[in-house]
Amino acid sequence: MEKVFRSYPFKCVFMVFLLVSMTKVTSFAQGEKPNIIYILSDDQSWNDYGFTGHPHIETPNIDKLAGEGHTFTRGYVTAPLCSPSLASIITGLYPYQHGISGNDPEFKFEGKRYNNNWQIARSRLYKDYLDEFQKHPTIPMVLKKLGYLSFQAGKWWGGNYKEGGFTDGMTHGDPSRGGRHGDEGLKIGREGMDPIFDFMDHAIDEDKPFFVWYAPFLPHSPHNPPDSLLQKYLPLAPTKSVAAYWAMCEWFDITVGQLLDRVEEKGLSENTLVVFVTDNGWIQDPNVPNKFVKGSKQAPQDMGIRTPIIYKWPGKIKPKMDHSNLTSSIDMAVTTMAAVGLDPLPDMHGINVMDKKALKKRKEIYSMDFSHDMKGVDVPEETLESRILITSPWKIIVPGVANEDTQEVLLYNILKDPLEENNLANKHPDVVKKLTASLDNWWGK
Repeated sequence: MEKVFRSYPFKCVFMVFLLVSMTKVTSFAQGEKPNIIYILSDDQSWNDYGFTGHPHIETPNIDKLAGEGHTFTRGYVTAPLCSPSLASIITGLYPYQHGISGNDPEFKFEGKRYNNNWQIARSRLYKDYLDEFQKHPTIPMVLKKLGYLSFQAGKWWGGNYKEGGFTDGMTHGDPSRGGRHGDEGLKIGREGMDPIFDFMDHAIDEDKPFFVWYAPFLPHSPHNPPDSLLQKYLPLAPTKSVAAYWAMCEWFDITVGQLLDRVEEKGLSENTLVVFVTDNGWIQDPNVPNKFVKGSKQAPQDMGIRTPIIYKWPGKIKPKMDHSNLTSSIDMAVTTMAAVGLDPLPDMHGINVMDKKALKKRKEIYSMDFSHDMKGVDVPEETLESRILITSPWKIIVPGVANEDTQEVLLYNILKDPLEENNLANKHPDVVKKLTASLDNWWGK
């Protein structure tokens, strides 16, 4: 296990940027650097969109985006929890590499969790994790060397937006003012889109390419959608709590439309790479508002880690609804770097998904599930609940030491059994042996 969780040596910023600047140009045709927009849904199941077949939730703007891009319907995130999942997206590293395996440090506190004093106490313990995370370059840091301006809006666990390499942003990160996972940034979408629009105007005025991190607190709880949307879904949903969640999904879609409409109005669509993903899944509890049920968020099942992943870049990426190829959120950083003419950094595990040969060669992708609270930056294995490998047609879930539900290996034919109801591990011991060995080999890299 020491090999698995070896510490990654500190890379000084100068050496990282020197490496980036020396990296050779790859993949996409050369020309003007594209603007880049990441759209990150927060707590939404992979099938809670119109284009993925939901019978009631209306998402016309995301449906349109899916139709215009290369849409991987078999996409997965690196973890079924927002902080480690988002940290992987911004670095191109797995949680065991970047050091963020959970949302919060584990510690004893006399009083109510999440209050102001708890936030301050948390921040002191979280510094170790933040220090480890900040040893690794983020996409905004890499892009800055190419002249990009970047804007953080929405969910962000990495302290002040500047600490993540963004040139501009909304999150202050001050624990005495609620700086845990986004603070002021969580207003985006719910209270309008002007901060992003103002940033885009600024970048245009400066004649600079830009990167936007749009990670709104949507459809995340509290599920308090505009009343017009709630009333729309009440007759369709089994309960009010489900109706409220469905309405939140459409509210998120409306904001996506507002963002993409602004890109179109500014004449930027042809030279803008848009990437869409969700951070983790969600199944709404039908009887308890703002609560998820077991087997979704914080779980290794597909309802916790599966997501559509969309790449749209007119003229560069051919539209395709891709139901066969596997992809992961770990690929977003590598694909983004390829779009601006850079090779991936050495520690990145992802691939450029627009490289047809690399996509065809890939046979497996991986994910991992840790406890919500972390015991120590040097001992993530102590909160490991599951390691996951997905291939075709198999998906294997190997329990870790912190798994309180089961120590039984789970094997599913995920194509025939997408709800993961029939564990086939005992019927296919040869498959279990082969996939476990592959998982162990990846885990130790």
